[in-house]
Amino acid sequence: MPENAKRFTMAQAFFITGTDTEIGKTHATCALLATAAQQGLRTIGLKPVAAGTDASGQNDDVVRLMAASNVALPAGTVNPWLLSEPLSPHIAARLAGVEITTAPILQSFKSAQSVADFILVEGVGGLYAPLSDSLTQPDLIQILDIPVILVVGLRLGCLNHALLTASAIKQHGLRFAGWIGNQMDPTFQAMDDNIQTLKERLEAPCLGILPFQNTAADASLASPLSLPQ
Repeated sequence: MPENAKRFTMAQAFFITGTDTEIGKTHATCALLATAAQQGLRTIGLKPVAAGTDASGQNDDVVRLMAASNVALPAGTVNPWLLSEPLSPHIAARLAGVEITTAPILQSFKSAQSVADFILVEGVGGLYAPLSDSLTQPDLIQILDIPVILVVGLRLGCLNHALLTASAIKQHGLRFAGWIGNQMDPTFQAMDDNIQTLKERLEAPCLGILPFQNTAADASLASPLSLPQ
């Protein structure tokens, strides 16, 4: 962790990580923001680092998070590091000739703290996807000093991926606030048995299970989730 990093503590902020890339972190984040908004909270979803842009220079995850938040911040505040190539962040940053640092991320977080009651900070890829040669996502979570919510992509292999990620969360001394299951494969056999195993073995509460969707549908249509405590 950078020695000069300033730490922030906030009651209603959580870091969203996943068991892998493309397993529904943004979908789950939007659904959780919708749940918080339904309870009257001012909500913001942040995406500190996003890799991959479309022809207009936008990142779909960032667009969806901004739409799901009921408090508006500029795109550059929601997403201080936007990289064009859809690669691991440290590689995408290297190709762009930049190095991801924490200062813009911390400024983004402070801006959100000043206007929102409930903040979700969505990570990139899985927990161990590097941000730079010297900065990891566990480093960033420690600097922000916020608990972690794990999104589990419910498909073959999810038990191993979820338990490994939970072990890493514990190893780094991070707080594990809960997990969300995202049904990715409607043909996944023994879905209920896998969910029950996760409930028994993960040392954090299940905040809900999101049903399978063929498209990136409006997260407000998803089953309501429980807010973490």
